[in-house]
Amino acid sequence: MSGTAQAVDSNMLIAATVLAGSYVLIFSELIHRTSAALLGAVTMIAVGMLFGFYSQEAAISSIDANTLLLLAAMMMLVALLRPTGAFEYTAIVIARLSRGDPRRLLIYLSLAVSLISMVLDNVTTIIVFAPLTVLIARILKLNPLPFLMSEAILSNVGGASTLVGDPPNIMIGSAAHIDFTTFLAHMGPPIAVIWAATVLLLLGMFRAELAPRDDRLRTEHFDLRHALKDTRSLWLVMLSLGLVVFLFFVHHHLGIFPSFAAFLGLALALVLLRPRPEDLFGEVNWSVLVFFAGLFVIVGGVESSGLLELLGRQLAALAADPAQLLLACLALMWIAAAMSAVVDNSPFPVTMIPIILGLEAIGAQNTPLWWALAIGVGLGGNSTHIGATANLIAVTEAERSGIPGARITPLAWMRIGIPTTLLGLTMASIIYVAFFEQFAA
Repeated sequence: MSGTAQAVDSNMLIAATVLAGSYVLIFSELIHRTSAALLGAVTMIAVGMLFGFYSQEAAISSIDANTLLLLAAMMMLVALLRPTGAFEYTAIVIARLSRGDPRRLLIYLSLAVSLISMVLDNVTTIIVFAPLTVLIARILKLNPLPFLMSEAILSNVGGASTLVGDPPNIMIGSAAHIDFTTFLAHMGPPIAVIWAATVLLLLGMFRAELAPRDDRLRTEHFDLRHALKDTRSLWLVMLSLGLVVFLFFVHHHLGIFPSFAAFLGLALALVLLRPRPEDLFGEVNWSVLVFFAGLFVIVGGVESSGLLELLGRQLAALAADPAQLLLACLALMWIAAAMSAVVDNSPFPVTMIPIILGLEAIGAQNTPLWWALAIGVGLGGNSTHIGATANLIAVTEAERSGIPGARITPLAWMRIGIPTTLLGLTMASIIYVAFFEQFAA
């Protein structure tokens, strides 16, 4: 083996070791996850500089500022919405519709976040619905844990069905020139089947927490007339959110980032409402933002080491053989899911997109690979609490609620997330094989 190859291999091993060590700290909760992410980030930069595969500049470039700024802007818009009473009003309406039945409530909330995640990104949807869910749980005297976890998991599933539901979908659609309708036609039917099966599985796994009670609250006694506290501010915030939603629909046509769309709406809200900046910035969950920044730096080091590219090229070599194309697609789906569970669902698509495009240049068929990649990254993030941004928002909201038993530990998430992911991927694989000609068309 050449010296260059040995250097590359050692860099990959070093980066993978730092990644594994960081995840041990995060999942074991020996220290707070934000502290663990920062420790892993500075370690990755230090060893990367020492061995020459990572730099400070590369580390800064690896931080997805679009995601962090989008989170910050939406957190501030939600903070402006909270004092108006809009959450209380909506919570009482949903609580009444559920008639105090926890199972019916889980289905209603899951359906709502899934449908909204198809047209907005799932992160924005969970930022809005997580505090609302905690309020509903307080009204009905329920543990919010099963509802928050189900919402995050099913928002990830629902978001996988459309071009704008998840950031990796936008990347894939742009690279492969797939429009919204085509994406929905290919991904919508299998995702709908997987969604229904996932709901049934979640109802089964949470059956103890969702058991109907004899002491149900009479939710019709809650007075909607006194829920709204400031209708003027409510309409002004809704106007700002309406602008954000509109821009989310058309941002790819206008050439603007989702974060910029969110900040345009936030700027409008600041002008209309004129809140105290000190109070507003205090509502931002900086711990979550710093955690993601650290995680981006760690994953950036793994990517710079060449490990993700090596994995992608091995899959490309398999896909170049027409006789092995289906096998390569299934392998890509499952590997993308596994990578999304541990390194977020953005770096792996970024690595794979140019590799899949390169297959077309050598005359190999790459169309089915796009759909396999989209399915894998869409479903794989459900396995762990850090596999998707929406998951961590749900975990953080559960911690902030202060409700006994609501805290979601990493192991508690995996006990639910891994079975739902395996079910989804198994069903997706069966559907993919059965309709491979349609996915290859």
